[in-house]
Amino acid sequence: MSSLIAASVFFLAIHFGVSGTRLRDALTARMGEGPYRGVFSLASIVGIVWMSMAYSRAPMVDVWGQLVGLRPLASAMVFLAFLFAGIGLATPTPTSVGMESKLTQGADLTRGMVRITRHPFLWGVALWALAHTVVNGDLASVIFFGALLLLAVGGTLSIDAKRRRHFGEAWDRFAQATSNVPFAAIAAGRNRLWPALREIGLWRPLIAIAAYALMLALHGRLFGMPLV
Repeated sequence: MSSLIAASVFFLAIHFGVSGTRLRDALTARMGEGPYRGVFSLASIVGIVWMSMAYSRAPMVDVWGQLVGLRPLASAMVFLAFLFAGIGLATPTPTSVGMESKLTQGADLTRGMVRITRHPFLWGVALWALAHTVVNGDLASVIFFGALLLLAVGGTLSIDAKRRRHFGEAWDRFAQATSNVPFAAIAAGRNRLWPALREIGLWRPLIAIAAYALMLALHGRLFGMPLV
């Protein structure tokens, strides 16, 4: 269990202690944006591989035990997570890596899934991690999926702070028309749901649904257990 804890601490530390902070600004000023992203990506890969290997070897220690009765709800959450993440990956947003410069180009980026949340992929990860944390109920799962849940939710705040620092008024205009928390801007009357659904279209949800169906079919073979 100590290896899983160490891996999770490392993975969270490089994100919350470097990415999104002024230390990142200093490192990119010294190294350049490209080399920094390369080193950080390598460290992230090392972190997630280390976490995954440590999780697979961790002993089974129940915290609240498997909540089998909640599996239908958890499956629905994972399905929603695939929609958020899949549609989000296929939707341009300045919160994505490499897309931030579009804030200064005058492009209308408040479209489709971005009307619902400006962090669709991260909220998809958060829903997926939350479902797995609650249903599995063992200590290793709480640490592994809990760390990913913390990273996803905290990452939305970190990215917002970084974009605000770098882009000022351009970011503020974009943030005013969107929301971090899903549907919050729509509920507040700062955006509308129907244009979002129309702009998302059919092909993005269909790809996300196909990915969910594929994972549903292969999850048992790959991981030796149901999807959730």
